[in-house]
Amino acid sequence: MNIQYLKYALEVAKHKSISKAARELFMGQPNLSRAIKELEEDLGITIFERNSKGISPTPDGEEFLQYAKRILLQIDEVEDIYKVGKKKKSHFSACVPRAGYIAYAFKELSKNIDTQNPAEIFYKETNSMRTINNVVKGDYNLGIIRYLTTFEKYFESLFLEKNLVAETITEFSYVLAMSANNPLAQKNDIKPEDLSDYIEIAHADPYVPSLPVIDVKKAEMSEFVDKRIYVFERASQYMLLESVPNTFMWISPIPDEMLNQHNLIEKECSFSKKKYKDVLIYRKEYKLSNLDKMFIENVHKAKEGM
Repeated sequence: MNIQYLKYALEVAKHKSISKAARELFMGQPNLSRAIKELEEDLGITIFERNSKGISPTPDGEEFLQYAKRILLQIDEVEDIYKVGKKKKSHFSACVPRAGYIAYAFKELSKNIDTQNPAEIFYKETNSMRTINNVVKGDYNLGIIRYLTTFEKYFESLFLEKNLVAETITEFSYVLAMSANNPLAQKNDIKPEDLSDYIEIAHADPYVPSLPVIDVKKAEMSEFVDKRIYVFERASQYMLLESVPNTFMWISPIPDEMLNQHNLIEKECSFSKKKYKDVLIYRKEYKLSNLDKMFIENVHKAKEGM
């Protein structure tokens, strides 16, 4: 098998077009088409099919592309280790929920990156299903997913189906985060109806795509609140909580250092009884790197300090 053809196939998948991929690769379209055809004949599968949206991978093609991506990454790693005169490059990639204690752990990890050697660090915050897909495809090596414990059987079967290692990090109930200047900060026992006059800051992509959205919304959203701002980005969420006193957000507990930094407080609420789990995942065949182990250790330390 020609290793260069693996790169060609990944470029075609990326652009969903033979012609666009050929331009990016600085080669003629007929030559690229011929290379893909030779690769398919060599493997005995059809990698791509044409449809109304252009070119997309077949089920066999999706599987092959995952292997191709991992093979090329391993080749890069071998070159990093053994190529004469080339410094060893550190790799780290994690896909996680928007959680203050996990962001804190990543900050601590960043302090220990060896500045004398090359490094590639990727850190993405998103919802659970996107995290699972990113880890399965090999785009990210580590994932942390969050789900209501009522969906546990669904996720356990998914881990088995996707051949993932899954380790529970923590189980918790959400607390209310708000500015220290929020009028609710003075109340000792906040009731659900107390929130009706306030604005909830909410994650814009918390849902599990394969479950009906209406069911997840019933499980996640309070009926007493009819004013919400949906935000994708964690820093903006904290900024809104800090600067707009009539806002609040349901969050997992975060370290005191982060609360003080943004002038926020946490409030436990007796009616917040739903249990959530944060679970570490990675591919069964993947071997944890030193940076991975350091990040996981920092996550557990941050959890203990909440």
